[in-house]
Amino acid sequence: MATKVEHAATAVVEHGLYIDGEWRASHSGKSFAVRNPATGEVIAKCADGGRAETTEAIEAAHRAFPAWSKLPAEVRAGYLSKAAALMIERVNELAEILTLENGKPLAESIGETRGAASFFQWNAEEARRIYGEVVPSARTDSRILTIKQPVGVVAAITPWNFPCSMVTRKLGPALAAGCTAVLRPARATPLIAIAIYKILEEVGIPKGVVNLITGTDSAGMGDELATNPKVRKLTFTGSTEVGKQLIAKCATTVKRVSMELGGHAPFIVFDDADMDKAADAVVLSRFRNAGQTCICTNRVYVQKSIAGAFTEKVASRVSALKVGNGLEAGVQVGPLIDEHGFRKVEEHVRDAVARGGTVLAGGKPFSTPTNGHANGHANGNGNGHLHGWFFEPTVIGNAHPEMLVMHEETFGPVLPIMEFETEEEAISMANDTPYGLAAYFFTRDVGRLFRVAEGLEYGIVGANDPLPTGPHIPFGGFKESGVARENGSDGINHFLEVKAISIGL
Repeated sequence: MATKVEHAATAVVEHGLYIDGEWRASHSGKSFAVRNPATGEVIAKCADGGRAETTEAIEAAHRAFPAWSKLPAEVRAGYLSKAAALMIERVNELAEILTLENGKPLAESIGETRGAASFFQWNAEEARRIYGEVVPSARTDSRILTIKQPVGVVAAITPWNFPCSMVTRKLGPALAAGCTAVLRPARATPLIAIAIYKILEEVGIPKGVVNLITGTDSAGMGDELATNPKVRKLTFTGSTEVGKQLIAKCATTVKRVSMELGGHAPFIVFDDADMDKAADAVVLSRFRNAGQTCICTNRVYVQKSIAGAFTEKVASRVSALKVGNGLEAGVQVGPLIDEHGFRKVEEHVRDAVARGGTVLAGGKPFSTPTNGHANGHANGNGNGHLHGWFFEPTVIGNAHPEMLVMHEETFGPVLPIMEFETEEEAISMANDTPYGLAAYFFTRDVGRLFRVAEGLEYGIVGANDPLPTGPHIPFGGFKESGVARENGSDGINHFLEVKAISIGL
């Protein structure tokens, strides 16, 4: 279902739920608005489903599971490969949808969409490599083997910050393994998920195999996905707080879980590093998607002997970043997703300054000569008709551990820089957090490279690399940053059960 309704003077597309191979309205007939975070305008409306529709989607996936799981791996792979090809063919169209609902620069959206397609393609290839084993028996009159079978219905809950790639990173291995799925995208960014589902429908995925539920009742829908016994695995990307709640609920039916949760990534710069490469890397890592990235740099530690020079290089680069509507040419930093995110950034900057931090770049809400506002809610009739929650890319010098920004995930364009003296001190400070998702460091010392990489308590380490991700690289965290891994050759295994078969002769 996709109808047009009138909003003000603009025709707005209204999207339905996708359950059992059909687009349909919610039971209540209600919908919710999706807004462009850069302009505030309504760009679409989506069916406001709830717990009842979630249950129906689970039932549809449960009915479809036996037939889908028995299809040859090459057949399942074929659907995924066709979907990946269509995503690449329509990359510009999909990227524009992504920027409209998320706000990130169009170049980033194009990159994310290409990456999302690669998750489908990678798992299409992995579908053919679901191997079992022959196990040597302890008896002469028996033979033992193992086989891998799909776990069953998978529930997937995806976030708003990477709303395209997170959909395919979860659906790809689930479908390749032979599972059926129910997806609940973030309410702020459901449109790219809908576009992907239309592609899956176009390539002929059998009805009930993939189901999509949108709605504003996050708690009710999440509770149903986590407690319904017909769901055998839940995969979630989001905050650690919500992840803990879902893990507890999944325990009532002993579901499998994959959790990619919060992070607080350190970035260490040693005195032997190439400072220009390190400065470029830290700016790329921190300010991508306006800092709203779970693996982006949150705090920088620079060896004391080069701290002044390095900080100056970073501040200069950050001051030159262009802020604005992601659809405009040359924009590098878009808006924060909503007022809540903006207020948290404000709080962290205010706290850092109150505790002795020095603002070296940015430090305040973004305003343009046209809108003239300095309260963060940029609105006006200049370039891009900005009316969103924008904050200047910010660098804080003289940082220290007591600042909120040094131990809470900011999820915004703020970069604190702190000095250190020894390698051991840097590793200790980097590990002093309950999180363990991603960490970065720059050095040209080979021995140090291995010592630090092995000493950091993180699931992903970028050594002289600010973007250590891809369909071939395992993604997940230590400690409170998550459970299990996505991507890589091991990713599909989290959607499979291992069955031992002992045969008497």
